[in-house]
Amino acid sequence: MSIFTGIVVYLMIFWVTLFAVLPWGNAPDQEKAPEDMGGAPANPRIKQKFLITAGVSVILWGIVFALIESDVIDFYAIARHMTEEDYGTR
Repeated sequence: MSIFTGIVVYLMIFWVTLFAVLPWGNAPDQEKAPEDMGGAPANPRIKQKFLITAGVSVILWGIVFALIESDVIDFYAIARHMTEEDYGTR
C-alpha cells in the first residue's frame, strides 16, 4: 500500500468511525434558553470524541493494512475477476 493510499484509507475509516462515535453520551440540555436549538447536547465533548475516533481508526487501519500487505485481501485479483465477469457476459 502506498503512502497516499494509506492516508486515503485512514481518512475514510476516520470519518465513518467519527459518525459512529458522535452520538455517544449525548443528552439534551435541561436548562436551555428559548433561543437555543432544541436538539443541541448539553456537553458535546467533541475533543474527547475526536481522540476516541483517532484511536479506533488507527486500530482499524492497522487491521486493514495487515490484511492488504499479507495478501489476504488482493484487490488486483478482485479487479481481474470483476473484469472477467464483465467481459464474459457481453
